[in-house]
Parts: sequence; structure tokens; C-alpha cells
Amino acid sequence: MTAQVRGQAWVEQAPLFAPIDLTLAPDSWTCLLGPSGVGKSTILRLIAGLETGARFQGEVNRDQPVALMAQDPGLIPWLDVTGNVTLGARLRGTSRASFVPKYPGGREADPVEGSASRGAEPPSDPAARAAHLIEAVGLADRSHHLPARLSGGQRQRVALARTLFEDRPLVLLDEPFSALDARTRAQMQDLSARLLDGRTVLLVTHDPAEAARLGDRILLLREDGLSEWPVPGPRPKGAARPYDAPEVLQSQAGLMRGMMA
Repeated sequence: MTAQVRGQAWVEQAPLFAPIDLTLAPDSWTCLLGPSGVGKSTILRLIAGLETGARFQGEVNRDQPVALMAQDPGLIPWLDVTGNVTLGARLRGTSRASFVPKYPGGREADPVEGSASRGAEPPSDPAARAAHLIEAVGLADRSHHLPARLSGGQRQRVALARTLFEDRPLVLLDEPFSALDARTRAQMQDLSARLLDGRTVLLVTHDPAEAARLGDRILLLREDGLSEWPVPGPRPKGAARPYDAPEVLQSQAGLMRGMMA
């Protein structure tokens, strides 16, 4: 067991979702699909241990540390791309010098002065890992840019790199690619499938195509409860299914019909 949610939830007196029994399979992608307002993000936030705004009756169990990427990228406006990607490690006390970028003239950008320990031993080459992830999400030439200089899609890429940098065994993704254009979204799906291979992933999405490409298990949440849907065959290891494969398109159509029912 990596994470489990059993119970039901209400918003004030109105039911949010019917009783559910959800257990995440280890080392695989579970895609939680459904229309807006049925409680998908509430379930994710319950697993993360965050406030939900709903009244939940039941039990939540989790036995692994978690990384969360929410719909809002949540970037610190006065930190550049590298600073945002590595912020979690710095706040936990990793040596500042191991990944703070140098600007022209040798000046360091450190808007979080004093937040990191000066004496902590750095992990194995965190700067190289951060640079690799920033390059992987297509922002190598913007590593010194502040969030205000990035587009909405670019800010989401920074948030993805930050999630990957945390290197947690359980990763919760709350519609992380919804702000991206179709081409970039497909690229980020491919990238995430590769970089998160071997981890337990819960992806909340309203996009049937995304679920069909990434899900090792696909769950559809509607007002009447949670149901499991067949996946379009085994997913290649460390990769998303081809977006134009006939079985993926067929699964996408079936999931759309299920959402509309």
C-alpha cells in the first residue's frame, strides 16, 4: 500500500462524491479522470494531507513521502527559474552554494537570504541535476529569468521541474499540463512518463486523451461514485502511449462518453 482513501465527502450539506475505496498501485500511474467539481482534487489533497474545504468522513493512509504539483505553479516571484526549482532543498538546509546561479560579474541571486544552512553538506551535484531538469523542460536559456518574464506554460514547466527535483517516491499531479498548448502538453506527458518511471503517480485530469496516454490504471469519478475503466493495452516502460495509436483514440472516445453519461 502506498496511499489509500476510503470514505465520502460533502461541501456544506451537499455530497461531493459518493463513498469511494481508492488504493494507488505502487510504481505505476493512476489517472483519476472526471468533469470539474466532482472532487478529484479533493481526493488528491486528502492524500497529500492538505486542507480541502470539504467535510470528509473516512480514512486516509499513506506510507511514502509525497511531492505535489498543483494547477497553480506557485512560483516565488523574486526567485529565478533555478531558485524556484531548488527552493525545497534549500529550505531544508542544503548548502546554498551548491546550486545558486552566478550572474554576470559573479553576483549571486539570493532573495531567500539566510533560509539555507551554510554548513550543510550538499547532495551529489544538485546543480547538475537542476540544470538537467531545467533543460529537459525546455527552459535552459531562461534559467536566470524571474517568473514575471515567463509565459503561463513556461511557469508550469518550472513547477514540473521542481516536482521532479524533489525526487519523491509518490507524486501527485493536479492537472499540471492543462495550461500548455497541445504540442507542448504532449511533450510534457512524454517527459513526465520518462522521468517519473518507477514512482507511484496519481494524475488528476479532465482530459481523456491524457488519461489514455499515461494511465496504467484509469479511474473515472462522477457524482455517482468511482469506476475503473480498461486501459488501451500495456504502456511502454518509461514512455507515454502514442497519441495517435488506434487503441488510444478508441480509449479516449470511450472515456469521453463515460464523462458525458
